[in-house]
Amino acid sequence: MRSTGRRPRWPAALAWGMPVAALLSLFVAVPAHADSMRDNEYWLDEYGITDAWKSSKGAGVKVAIIDSGVDGSHPDLKGAVVGGTDVSGAGSSNGQKGIGEEPVHGTLVASLLAGKGHGGKGNATRPDGVVGVAPEAQLLTVSTWLGSNNPAGKGIDEQIPEAVRWAVDHGAKVINMSLSSTSPAWPVSWDSAFLYAEQHDVVIVAAAGNRESGMTQVGAPATIPGVVAVAGLKKDGSPSQGSSTQGITIAVSAPAEGLVGAVPGTGYANWSGSSGAAPIVAGVAALIRSKYPDMKAAQVINRIIRSAKPAGKPVPNSIYGWGILDADAAVNADVAPVTVSPLPSLQEWITIHRRNQPSPPPSSTSQPSQGTANPSSSLPQPTTPVALPPEQLDSALPATLVIGFGVLLVLILLGGATHLLILRRRSVTEERSQNTS
Repeated sequence: MRSTGRRPRWPAALAWGMPVAALLSLFVAVPAHADSMRDNEYWLDEYGITDAWKSSKGAGVKVAIIDSGVDGSHPDLKGAVVGGTDVSGAGSSNGQKGIGEEPVHGTLVASLLAGKGHGGKGNATRPDGVVGVAPEAQLLTVSTWLGSNNPAGKGIDEQIPEAVRWAVDHGAKVINMSLSSTSPAWPVSWDSAFLYAEQHDVVIVAAAGNRESGMTQVGAPATIPGVVAVAGLKKDGSPSQGSSTQGITIAVSAPAEGLVGAVPGTGYANWSGSSGAAPIVAGVAALIRSKYPDMKAAQVINRIIRSAKPAGKPVPNSIYGWGILDADAAVNADVAPVTVSPLPSLQEWITIHRRNQPSPPPSSTSQPSQGTANPSSSLPQPTTPVALPPEQLDSALPATLVIGFGVLLVLILLGGATHLLILRRRSVTEERSQNTS
């Protein structure tokens, strides 16, 4: 799907130069009784996550959460957050202060992805609180101002690329983006950052968006080639009407209704939204990368979508993508290896669609605030592929047309002259015949 440089309208839940929203359809604070939270996490058993834990819990994998900020002091997230930053100019330097229109959003997302739970009355295998899909993964939090005017004056078209680059430079192997816009388009300024992640073998997972937030189709960044776009499902596995959208970029579907999660402080909440479906899939990506540390991003993505349970026709389709997430199969099944991602390449997209637009500078602008930078960041920065100028791509066509029309004209003239010559000879013959008689 082609993006333009125009600024689309984003829902109020995420505002920037172009509107981007945190995808929180329903938020209801509940009493802080952690012992009931784990019982409400139906997706852990029904989607094969507890079976996947027999071989992987995400250890050794860094997952970046680009969101409103993650409260690492919550009992279920203690020890999970290993680094962070703020790219909005309005948050805390470690990215743990909740900001924007939905300051609780990032903590909700983080708990679904890598919550550790706590306590459990001596039962270490079933702790109280929220246990995430990858409870042994390490989190990087990158706080962004979403959903309303940023008091620091920094727009999303600047925040998002800075956030993506920071995450890559600090070792993230998976990036979760539970945010979206009402448009499939994205700013040109995002191109090089998402390409940077693609070229550094990072899996990016994004929420498809919520109809309840005013979205009628999948919005950016879930429309960016190479990004794993996640649609939302009801508890019974059918498509969610309010907590999802549809579009040709959907890769896979996951639970988006009847969710629970941690909120800053010590509390919990019931909530819904494709914002919750995305970290469930991102958590599975972390499980895969932990079990197969040398596996490339293309194969990680391939395992997630090829192992999904088919739903809808044809496969893939605009509602379920390749199907419904099956975490156990994604982690443990025999899946034929690939060397190229089954999703489109951003590099190829840029080459085709950005021909007449200047490429954004490839250098990273983010500054580390916590954690150790990934050694790979010292490598030469990849450059955005530059398409051939239009005159070089099209110059052969006019010449071919001129030559072709020239040859056709000559043939027409020759044919006409020959026809006239035949008619003339016939006329002379008939005239001689009449004179003889």
